[in-house]
Amino acid sequence: MDKVSICVVGVGFWGRNHVRVFSELREVELKAVCDIDSVRAKEIAEKYNVAWYTDYKEMIKNERPDAISICTPTVTHAEIALYAIHKGVHALVEKPMASSSSEALRIIKEARAKGVKVMVGFIERFNPAVDRAKKMLAEGEIGELVLISARRVSRWPQRIGDVGVVKDLAIHDIDMVRYLTQSEPISIYAVIGKLRHTYEDHANMLMKLSNGVVSFIEANWLTPRKVRILRLTGSEGMITVDYITQEITVENDRGLFKPNMRWEEPLKLELRHFAETLRCGGNFRVTAIDGYKALVIAEAALRSSLEGIPTRINYGDGEIS
Repeated sequence: MDKVSICVVGVGFWGRNHVRVFSELREVELKAVCDIDSVRAKEIAEKYNVAWYTDYKEMIKNERPDAISICTPTVTHAEIALYAIHKGVHALVEKPMASSSSEALRIIKEARAKGVKVMVGFIERFNPAVDRAKKMLAEGEIGELVLISARRVSRWPQRIGDVGVVKDLAIHDIDMVRYLTQSEPISIYAVIGKLRHTYEDHANMLMKLSNGVVSFIEANWLTPRKVRILRLTGSEGMITVDYITQEITVENDRGLFKPNMRWEEPLKLELRHFAETLRCGGNFRVTAIDGYKALVIAEAALRSSLEGIPTRINYGDGEIS
């Protein structure tokens, strides 16, 4: 196909960024937007000269897109994704993939049955600094990887109301750990609590991976300043990645240096990959299985905190690999 026709469901804070980027991609025909807020839907549609709806089912029926991008509240992800799959429409589902791992598993099985592709929106996989750090790891820049630590903190975003900090924030770094190590976490110990919100708003998690690497993740909605930092500690040095600025710092016995990096918008790289993969064929860099496994780990962290003990991570379904 020359272009991929795409509709966006949910045009709030993050969804409108999807609309903006899709409108800029030459490989995409942005057909319509949908939001339960008719004023918001109409405003965005008029800005980008596309059709608008308040009912995603009506939009899919009328517009017949190749794919949809789901940027709605988490509790609606599974319902919308399953409907799209039933209609043969591919989907990009923002993280977390669903409210629960059981919902995510159902999406995977339905997509396989219908031959529909599903990608999950783990945007950090498309951060150029992460790609550079991953390459450095593979080249042995810091020797053997020992520890991955991540700090993802900021004030509570009012757009979030149906999940806590583990499934909204920490899930990014849960996925990063799997991606960078190509290894699965086997156990997790978490201390999680809430001070100001309905759901948990601070979490500290320690994970052990099957390859022996240890990971520590800190996430909260309490810190005044937004911080997004990843540190990779190896036997011969350390790599620090600032997700926001895309700056990399390498420290080893030769000193400290910062490789030159050209900043690129991760969302544009992510959405271009989604469209190009649908247009040309091939596999997504982030699959529905990645979304499912991240949710399983997040749920294990919540159980660990509730029980006050380390928890084994079990993906459960023999069909998932």
